[in-house]
Amino acid sequence: MRRACITGGGGFIGSNLADRLIAGGVEVVIVDDFRTGRREFVAEALGRRGVRLLEGDVLDSALLEEAVEGCDWVFHLQANADVRRGLEHPRRDLEQNTIATSNVLEAMRAKGVSRIMLASTGSVYGEPEVFPTPEDAPFPVQTSLYAASKLAGEGLIGAYATGYGFTGLICRFVSILGERYTHGHVFDFYCALKRDPTRLRVLGDGRQEKSYLYIEDCISAILSAAEHHHGDPGTHIYNLGTEETVVVDDSVGIITEHLSLSPQIEHTGGRRGWTGDSPLILLDTTRIRSLGWEPTLKIKDAIGRTLDWLDASEYAWRAQVAEEVPS
Repeated sequence: MRRACITGGGGFIGSNLADRLIAGGVEVVIVDDFRTGRREFVAEALGRRGVRLLEGDVLDSALLEEAVEGCDWVFHLQANADVRRGLEHPRRDLEQNTIATSNVLEAMRAKGVSRIMLASTGSVYGEPEVFPTPEDAPFPVQTSLYAASKLAGEGLIGAYATGYGFTGLICRFVSILGERYTHGHVFDFYCALKRDPTRLRVLGDGRQEKSYLYIEDCISAILSAAEHHHGDPGTHIYNLGTEETVVVDDSVGIITEHLSLSPQIEHTGGRRGWTGDSPLILLDTTRIRSLGWEPTLKIKDAIGRTLDWLDASEYAWRAQVAEEVPS
């Protein structure tokens, strides 16, 4: 790989991926509008040779064509990831996930670029009946607009792979933890406890069970799959996760112990925290492991590293703590 474009390159996963690629001598074009990404995450990278930032929206076709020109790979990480509030803004998932993916693919076609990796989600499986859930599991009815929009993006990539000979790498993530993490339940609980150390409101019954993956392990898996399929047109789908899970209440215990707090826990009740929240997420990762990849951190350790980073990075959460929002 000589040159790569990362959409959402100022975000949690994108900025970490950029750092890894840059360290490997790859020229990187970062695309981000910084609505959710952070300039701090790419400040050091932008001082490196061969790194370029194009600030703007993925709905800007001209910007995308400029960004992907001359690239060996496009890592499409930009997305609206606010699953919980998707029903409040139904067009946001359509525009920022599905239409954005279409725009990226068209920009690639215009510039003769044919390798794309899509950051998809284990949420596309809805509430499956098979655990761990494999890539070829029967698809249920979609339970969130976020997952439906990601699945539509997967379909577009499959069609471009078939029709135009693209290499389409689709990675279905569990939730990712680690340095620069600013979105998800660990972040929400951390902010809520900074706001009020005496109580913590937990959506659902607290027994939801989820798999998580450390950011550096996620990036290693992405790059392993990209290297394996570099000269391999077609659609290639991989689950990225671990073979373990953590119950929400147990993750609360890890967070409160880290902060040396004993808050009153208030559950809102029900098996789901919100519409589209799956009570159990555990993906079968046999396929990515067959490439020689293995995760290096257990979930508890990934939570610990996330909390250590939040402790050292007040800029990432201070504004959120000041807002009066539910945890």
